[in-house]
Amino acid sequence: MADEAQVAQHTGLRRNLGFRDLVVYGLLFIAPMAPVGVFGTLDAKSGGAVALVYVVATVAMAFTAYSYAQMVRVAPLAGSVFTYARKGLGEGPGFIAGWMAMLDYMLIPAVAYLFSGIAMEALVPGVDRWVWTGIAVVITTLLNLWGVRAAARVGFAVLAMEIVVLTFVVSAVVVLVRDGARRDWWSPLTGDASFSAAAVVGAVSVAVLSYLGFDAIASFAEEVTGGSEKVARAVLFCLALAGVLFVAQTCLVALLEPLPSAELAADPAKQGSAFYDAVDASVGTWLHDLVAASKAIGAAFAALAGQAAAGRLLFAMARERRLPRLLARTDSGVPRLALVLAAALTMVAAVWAAQRDDGLGHLVSVVDIGALTAFVMLHASVVGWFAVRGAGGPPHWFRHVVMPVVGAAILVAVIVEAATSAQVVGVVWLGVGLVVLAVQGTARRV
Repeated sequence: MADEAQVAQHTGLRRNLGFRDLVVYGLLFIAPMAPVGVFGTLDAKSGGAVALVYVVATVAMAFTAYSYAQMVRVAPLAGSVFTYARKGLGEGPGFIAGWMAMLDYMLIPAVAYLFSGIAMEALVPGVDRWVWTGIAVVITTLLNLWGVRAAARVGFAVLAMEIVVLTFVVSAVVVLVRDGARRDWWSPLTGDASFSAAAVVGAVSVAVLSYLGFDAIASFAEEVTGGSEKVARAVLFCLALAGVLFVAQTCLVALLEPLPSAELAADPAKQGSAFYDAVDASVGTWLHDLVAASKAIGAAFAALAGQAAAGRLLFAMARERRLPRLLARTDSGVPRLALVLAAALTMVAAVWAAQRDDGLGHLVSVVDIGALTAFVMLHASVVGWFAVRGAGGPPHWFRHVVMPVVGAAILVAVIVEAATSAQVVGVVWLGVGLVVLAVQGTARRV
């Protein structure tokens, strides 16, 4: 296993990111307006308790964020969960954790690019969504190749724009005070029909997609000034802020939603535009168009942050000889070959999905299962490093055993409730990873 001091000296990555830059990357990847695309689906699946879904999802992901904060202090290196699992569980499990995370890091940008293409097609119907999707990939890839600092500066401007657009919250409050709610005031937490805990948990398996990205902050651990503590704080801060924004947005829009959740469930075609339709009907078309434009730009830059994290995951796995060493090269502090490969894979997945009516659903199901499995292994790494190996000194049983075990149990429950197709894809991808691991082990023995 590479020595951290030696890696820090010869990695080729430059330390030029501060706390604000980390937060920008995290929030860009998460996207402050992430619920826009999945609001209708969550409202339908949860029986109207969409705000409660995000409350539960935030708590569930808080355990994962805490485990990230624990492990980034142990191994402040690029590679995120791949590096942490190698530390806490060993070489083989480390590879599998990185392999499963690849589904998340490679395809989350594809989902974001597709969101951008869909939003742009709504604004400019004369151009197919796959064209807009491809343009978004090219522009953001060029920014990433320019350098992490430059991309963070552009990203900050985009993030500021997204937050300004969130002023629709003020407009929504004005409408609610003036005209009242379309549904019961407590319905975002209790549902607009009979309450079902199973339905809420099932919706959480979709809602976690909105949070995927806070973990990518850990991928920049070798490029931050001030040490791993800054990375840990940024991870926790991004998750907490995202949770507040998501609950507030979905609560207000659920109160403005003119259709009952049962009708949305019966007509899936209405789910994708439910957020826009509710805003349009209650506040006005001008805000509908503003939100759509912001979503188009914001989603593209969420993909920028995701692509940057994917490149660093490939870089870290190549540095440890788990992927071709060529991908571990850097140029002026930028892992350009790894970034280009990540961009190429993302381009193929995003454009393919943009040309299919069911493309988004396929991508989302695959992304979720990869991320959740990697997160479970992250929690196991905390237990392995602190409690089993005792490498960090005497373990603190609540922080190093209870918290990660509860976090893993929550994630396993979400995986069980996930779509069968997603579970099948996850098992197949895991099987391929085990074969690759076995081949690598045989090659090393030879």
